[in-house]
Amino acid sequence: MADETFIKVFEDKNIRVAWNEEEEKYYFSVVDVVQVLTDSADAKQYIKRLRSRDPELDFKWGTICTPVEMIAPDGKRRMTQAADLEGIFRLIQSIPSKKAEPIKQWLASVGAQRIDQMIDPEQTFQMAIEDYRRQGYSDKWITERMRSIERRKELTDEWQRAGVHESRDFAILTNVLTKAWSGKTVGEYKKYKGLTKENLRDNMTNIELALNSLAEAATTELSRQRNPKGMEESRRTAKEGGEVAKNARNELEKKLGRSVVSSERASDYIRPIEDTTAQELPLDTPDTESSAR
Repeated sequence: MADETFIKVFEDKNIRVAWNEEEEKYYFSVVDVVQVLTDSADAKQYIKRLRSRDPELDFKWGTICTPVEMIAPDGKRRMTQAADLEGIFRLIQSIPSKKAEPIKQWLASVGAQRIDQMIDPEQTFQMAIEDYRRQGYSDKWITERMRSIERRKELTDEWQRAGVHESRDFAILTNVLTKAWSGKTVGEYKKYKGLTKENLRDNMTNIELALNSLAEAATTELSRQRNPKGMEESRRTAKEGGEVAKNARNELEKKLGRSVVSSERASDYIRPIEDTTAQELPLDTPDTESSAR
C-alpha cells in the first residue's frame, strides 16, 4: 500500500511514517506514536491494555488501524499497524499524556491535514489562504483554489450520499474524472509535472484548476440529477462530468493552438515571499480532496 517509509524524529524518538501515493496521505506507526506518548517499556502491551479499557476504541480499531509495510527495528520490512492522521488523533484522545499537544503540533507539520482543521473545519479556508499567500501564490490563483476546494467538498459529499465511503473508492473516482478531462490519471498527471508527495491541485495553473473545477461541478450536478447508487453508477457519472470539462478544454485549445495541460508546477510560476518570521509550513496543504478525500 505504501510507497515509501520514512523515519521522523520527535524529541529524539523515531516514528515510522509511510506515504501512500494512491491515497495521497501519510500513515503513522501506531506503536511508535504510543511509545512517544507514554514512554512505556512495552508499547504493544500498553495498546492491549488501552483497548481493554476503551471499548469504543477497541470496537473501531479495525477502521482506525490498517496494516502497512514498514521497516522494522531489525531492518526488515514487515506489516505494521498504522493509522492516518485522523486515526492517530482519535488514538491520542484515549491516552492521557503531557505530550499530547506537542505531538499534535508535530503531526500537523508532517501530516496531510492539520489537527486544528479536524477540530474546527471552519478554520480551513482562512488557514489555507494564509499559507498560500506565504508561499507566494497570487490572489487570483488563491481565489480559484478556494473555489476548487469548496467544489470538491460538494462533490465528495455527493459521492457519500450515493453510497461511496471508502478512501480508495474516492481515489478511483477522482482518477476517472481527472483522466476524462485531462487524459491523465492523478498519478500520471503528477509524474508529468515532476511531483512526488506534493498536492496536484496546488501545482495546477489557473486554467487547469478551472477545468478541474468544471469537471467536479458537472459531476456533482449530474449526480444530483441522476441519483446514482454505489460505485459503478458513480464511476459512469464521474466520467461524464469529466467529459464536460474535456469538451471545454478542446474548444479552448483550438483557439489557443496549444495544450493547456501543463508540465509547470508551482515552483515554476510563483515568486516566494521572503518572510524571516514565518515558521516552516506543513508538507501538504489542507485538502478535502485529499486522498481523494
